[in-house]
Amino acid sequence: MFREERGLLLASLVRRFGDLDLAEEVTSEAIEAALRHWPAEGVPARPGAWLLTTARRKAVDRLRRDRAYAARLAVLRADAEREETVAPAADSAGAAELPDDRLQLFFTCAHPALAAEDRTAITLRCLAGLTTPEVARAFLVPTATMAQRIVRAKRKIREARIPFRVPGPDELPERLPGVLQVVYSVFTEGYAASSGPRLQRLDLAGEAIRLARILRRLLPAEREAAGLLALLLLVHARRDARTGPEGEPVLLEEQDRGRWDRAMIEEGRDLVVRALSGGPAGPYGVQAAIAALHDEAADVESTDWVQIVALYDVLLTLTPSPVVAVNRAVAVAMRDGPGAGLALLDALAGEPRLRAYPPYAVARGDLLTRLGRAGEAAAAYRSALESAGTEPERAALRRKLGE
Repeated sequence: MFREERGLLLASLVRRFGDLDLAEEVTSEAIEAALRHWPAEGVPARPGAWLLTTARRKAVDRLRRDRAYAARLAVLRADAEREETVAPAADSAGAAELPDDRLQLFFTCAHPALAAEDRTAITLRCLAGLTTPEVARAFLVPTATMAQRIVRAKRKIREARIPFRVPGPDELPERLPGVLQVVYSVFTEGYAASSGPRLQRLDLAGEAIRLARILRRLLPAEREAAGLLALLLLVHARRDARTGPEGEPVLLEEQDRGRWDRAMIEEGRDLVVRALSGGPAGPYGVQAAIAALHDEAADVESTDWVQIVALYDVLLTLTPSPVVAVNRAVAVAMRDGPGAGLALLDALAGEPRLRAYPPYAVARGDLLTRLGRAGEAAAAYRSALESAGTEPERAALRRKLGE
């Protein structure tokens, strides 16, 4: 329940009280109260509403005790009375604009006064409900570094008095890339969890898709909003085939493509056309086009690797990153053979962000195996095992080492 409700709870409290630290504190206190009361009294019919009511009361109690907040509390009471008077009209109007408190805060935390990485980090941690280690994994940095970054962002919001408000229509497109990055990072954690007993966290992936749909409705003229939704749908369509009976990862070439969600794939393909039409392609549109080529192929052998490599070339010009370079190297290996792909991967060996990135070591291990270099492949798999976050990943790597 905490996982499911925390993001919405925080967003609602920040919108009401305008204080992120206060919202976090009373959210934790509400969860603590639930842990005390629910085992004895039973889980309420609407647990989210119970948590929100409890957190609001605790926030008001805290504000009452603090004289510095007395004037703010009076304003909040006036606002609350006004909201109750015009609630039906406001609800219908708000649904047409920004229909979710979390998305309102996604845009708020994308304020240009914050550094780009700090914006994404604080939104993932505070509003999307990811833990600090999960956020650190999304950025390929140590947990301690990410913790400092989140503290710095919160201090900046407080000291610069950045307002928690919905940006105007003219500001939304400017802040959209930061919001898209947040939603994508939430999906990434759902697609491949950074830790825990399961490879996938379908709750997070589903939440990211829901938010991407709202963004798409909110900004229908923004092609990258369509591109992001297309990418998430085309990747999530494979969810049922990505794990085996024991939760173990199943590689793309071994997946039963009959288990892929064809309706989701068709929706994603239609969105790809929209994302790539009417101007230069954006990074999410290009990634969605790559995912569509995978989903359209009957098997790995018939996949259009020539076009996929060409799309990765475009993606590297739009968003140069070692992760994109790794994916391109794997595609080159499928097009030109394992030796060509391995040479590209070895050229990335000095990139510090790949040292704790298991897919890099796994890709090297797979290509070395195909080249018959078993000893080097085993060393690569051991390296991946050291940084693998979930138990299914570790079990799969142990099997590879055994082979």
